[in-house]
Amino acid sequence: MEFQDNFYAVVVEEGTGIGSFELLVNPYTGVVTPEPGPNMMWNTKYGMHHGMMGWYTSPTADMPISPEQAEEIALNYLRNHFTGVAEVEEPTRFYGYYTMDYKLDGVVHGMLSVNGYTGQVWYHSWHGQFIQELEVD
Repeated sequence: MEFQDNFYAVVVEEGTGIGSFELLVNPYTGVVTPEPGPNMMWNTKYGMHHGMMGWYTSPTADMPISPEQAEEIALNYLRNHFTGVAEVEEPTRFYGYYTMDYKLDGVVHGMLSVNGYTGQVWYHSWHGQFIQELEVD
């Protein structure tokens, strides 16, 4: 995805189809960095806190909050923070959380993540305005 401030990419495990991690690419320098936020803090398999707190002994993408529940949590968050008609795209499942794009009044506006254990929402405020998206295999 191309945004005003960066390019965003998801790396997906080939064998499972589960999101491994999220990356940002600086559009001016080409430097690739891990996306901040859920990617680093909630990712129970590839994140920087995996196993540190003793919470996750065996990383799993099976979480108490379902993808459908995550969508509803995201919609409630968006309705409380924005005006207009909010829609969420199908969430990408990661180890410990979901990330999804959202639209306001039919136009892609940004993305947010929902913790698969607590339901906490993390709004991705660092992208800037959405420009375009391209999927590659």
